[in-house]
Amino acid sequence: MNTIIRIESIAQVHDIIGYKSPKHPLITLIEPEKMKQLKIPIMNYQVISSLYAVSLKNGQECQILYGRQHYDFQEGTLMFMAPEQTVMPIKKSDVSEKAEWNGWVLLFHPDLIRKSSLVNKMNGYTFFNYDSHEALHISEKERYTVTDIVKTIEHEYSQNMDDFSKELIVSNIELLLNYCKRFYGRQFITRSNVNKDLVMKFEAFITAYFESDKLESNGLLSVKQCAKEMGYSANYLSDLLKRETGKNTQEHIHYSIIEKGRNLLVSTNEPINQIAYALGFDYPQHFSKLFKTKTGMSPAEYRN
Repeated sequence: MNTIIRIESIAQVHDIIGYKSPKHPLITLIEPEKMKQLKIPIMNYQVISSLYAVSLKNGQECQILYGRQHYDFQEGTLMFMAPEQTVMPIKKSDVSEKAEWNGWVLLFHPDLIRKSSLVNKMNGYTFFNYDSHEALHISEKERYTVTDIVKTIEHEYSQNMDDFSKELIVSNIELLLNYCKRFYGRQFITRSNVNKDLVMKFEAFITAYFESDKLESNGLLSVKQCAKEMGYSANYLSDLLKRETGKNTQEHIHYSIIEKGRNLLVSTNEPINQIAYALGFDYPQHFSKLFKTKTGMSPAEYRN
């Protein structure tokens, strides 16, 4: 059975890595080259953290196990972790013990943003729920941009606290995340050809599903099923599809449901309840509600 290490606080992180006591109880910037020998070995152990983490990696001496897959950190890579996610750092066998990591890790506790406007925006930063192979690869200029912001955050929390300190720290975290959202947008654009191939693969998969007997036997297609089939996290796939097609995964599923429903309503005499079941709905009223929402007409009105 794998050992699980739970990290609950900034102070615990400092203790594990041999850092001095944190200058702020809810946020810290870790620079691995300043770390002493780990008091608790975390390599090859499952780590579950209660903290948000934004990490910049500039070397290749470490892998991460996320789910069941291993991924290398590439030079100039940003990764994001939300509270209660599980990772396993893995030391690469072909890298020297003295290998340097020239990046950083910004860690902050959810309590830091709990009473701010940022807390209601965190769901919009969907990259916190991307898989590690969907990490953000940034240019040298972008690396300088995000590093300057985290250094500003570090400077702010290292000073004597005043009435403006928390607001400035949180606003700079939001600035950092907004830049990351912009850079992800750039990454989607620069990978346009690869993305278009994925869109075609996705559209072929969803079409085949709706043309098969799986709807009635397996039920409605879910966003999670689509993501698994495409090999991406649910959030990353939805964001990619939204950028490339204007519709996220759920909207694509709904579109296919409505189109198949339209066809069945006009080409068969099947009762609407039976059509709903054939489309994978457990309750016919759910089909009627979705159909009315998307078309402005009930199934009966559309048929007539």
